[in-house]
Amino acid sequence: MADYKRLERTLIARGAIIDYYQDTMQIPNGNVAKWDLIDHKGAAAVVAVRGDGKLIMVRQYRNALERETLEIPAGGLNGREEPTIEAAARELEEETGYVSDDLELLNSIYTTVAFCNEKIDIYLARNLRPGSQHLDEDEFLNAEAWSLEDLTQMIFAGEIQDSKTICGILTYAMKYAQED
Repeated sequence: MADYKRLERTLIARGAIIDYYQDTMQIPNGNVAKWDLIDHKGAAAVVAVRGDGKLIMVRQYRNALERETLEIPAGGLNGREEPTIEAAARELEEETGYVSDDLELLNSIYTTVAFCNEKIDIYLARNLRPGSQHLDEDEFLNAEAWSLEDLTQMIFAGEIQDSKTICGILTYAMKYAQED
């Protein structure tokens, strides 16, 4: 592996969920380059499967895309130290109104490795029980139940484009759907 050396890291802007840095890097040929870094505290997501096999999805507006998306429930960690399984359970109830004591790590992804360190641990939640949905003040979403078949068709048709959702659903389909 070639040698890379960070010479300096400069905070450019601090945001509500991310911090933006510019790194000054010495690269293997000896040149110096400026690289952007988006620092994210991490997140958790949940593939929530009801007893009837339907997956609980959330439909919400996403400002970056200027449209609504259909996604698995997810949210940021309350701090880098928060266990992702606790964040997954919290987001499941907050966004869908379901609770589960049966959460299992399904997969972990880094969303955009070229310039962002956001890591999302994706959990499988089964044995769902009704809880109470309690959305954040600025959160407006609808929880919906979908069949795995419909969701995979939507992925392959390009209708679902969110990376955590694609990864979570397809991992679940390949690893577990045959058992359910």
